[in-house]
Parts: sequence; structure tokens; C-alpha cells
Amino acid sequence: MTDTAEAILDAAEERIRGAGYSGFSYRDVAADVGVKASSVHYHFPAKEKLAAAVARRYTDRFLDAVDQRQAAGADIVAAWRQVFREALHRDARMCLCGAMAATSHDLAEEVRVEVRRFFLLGIERLMQGGLERDAAVHVIATLEGAMLAANVLDDHSLFDSGTAALI
Repeated sequence: MTDTAEAILDAAEERIRGAGYSGFSYRDVAADVGVKASSVHYHFPAKEKLAAAVARRYTDRFLDAVDQRQAAGADIVAAWRQVFREALHRDARMCLCGAMAATSHDLAEEVRVEVRRFFLLGIERLMQGGLERDAAVHVIATLEGAMLAANVLDDHSLFDSGTAALI
């Protein structure tokens, strides 16, 4: 992937995180990157392709971070909690796929598929780590919910208290 394409993905992710899928345009992304809108269209021919690529990259990076925590000795649930916690403290925002899932009815199908992929792979990975399906869903729901509460109430300590029972 070219540096320009990466910059476009970065800018689009920032825009989606700030205003949601419906709240960004190619013109906004182009201005953020310092290119013409035609350059954004060259790399990502349609808005849904761009947003889907952002969600796919986010999921892949998230899962890589979980894998790294596990490789360092964290159990599967602790690894997921650590990555969510780090994202909250680093970005001070919701999980990208969690935020997009909240408005899934507004998403293009291609984007919805990628957002679903985040949740399905999360559940699958937690199950591979030894959890039953219901427990895996509970972990994901608890992490997303605690992140949401911490964000809306502007109190990151709520994430720790809201997820403490997971560890």
C-alpha cells in the first residue's frame, strides 16, 4: 500500500471516529491529507470501499495487538481488556467498529460486513482461547459497553471498574 493510501486511511479513520460513517466526505479526507479528492477516489473508488478498508485495517491491527499481549503471557480475556484499555487511553474514543456498529443500519453492506467481522473474529478468538460462546459474547459486550460509558461520561476509570469482573 502506498504512503498516500495509508494517509487516506488514517484521515478517514479519524473522520469516521469523529463524525461517524455518514459524517465524512472524500473532500474532507482529501483536505486532511493534502491531496485532491480525485486522489482519494483513485485509491478507494467509493466511500463504502474506503470505510470498509478502514474497518478491515482496524480489525487486523486490533487482533495483532491482542496476539502480542497473549505472546507476552496475558490470558485471552486479559489481552482483550488490555488492548481495549490502551485504545481508550491512547485515542480517548470508542472502538472504531463498536462506534460503527451503533449505526449499522446506516452502513453500506460492504462496511457492515467488515464491522461484523470485528465482532465475529473477537468471539471466535475468545472461544479458541477456551471460553464458551456466551462468555465470549459477554466479554466483548462488557468491553464495548465499558468503553462507551467511559467515553460518554468522560471518566476513563469507569472502564477499569466496569471491566474488573472480567479478570
